[in-house]
Amino acid sequence: MTAPASLYLESFNVGDTFTSASTVITLEQIKAFAKEFDPQPFHLDEAAARDTLFAGLAASGWHTAALTMRLLVDSLPLGDGLIGAGSDLRWPTPTRPGDELHVRSEVLEIKPSQSKPDRGIVVVQCDTLNQRGECVQRAISQLLVFRSAR
Repeated sequence: MTAPASLYLESFNVGDTFTSASTVITLEQIKAFAKEFDPQPFHLDEAAARDTLFAGLAASGWHTAALTMRLLVDSLPLGDGLIGAGSDLRWPTPTRPGDELHVRSEVLEIKPSQSKPDRGIVVVQCDTLNQRGECVQRAISQLLVFRSAR
């Protein structure tokens, strides 16, 4: 489904899917992010990374999460912004230099608020996939979504 300009609670149906554009993650980006936010050898040094669980340089999961967020902002344009209300986050496969990532999001549940009728929670599964279709991140997220008329 191509996302309209602004999405509100009444815009969603269970089963709706949204696919983002793609972005390529470079070796330089991985190292720069890691140097500032997650300075561990398997994110910074190719030689040291070979002898780790990752068997090669891997992006920080938090870097993958940040790239995912950027892709979601464009592919899931909520009228009042993407406001998270909790998430279960997993990284089943490492993100590698040169990976081309995109996000596929599926609406799992819609829960209108009983106490605040101007909003609700939309539960979305967001899978960040590489060019081989491997899931490098899965997030089951609760998004606070407002109604269009308040």
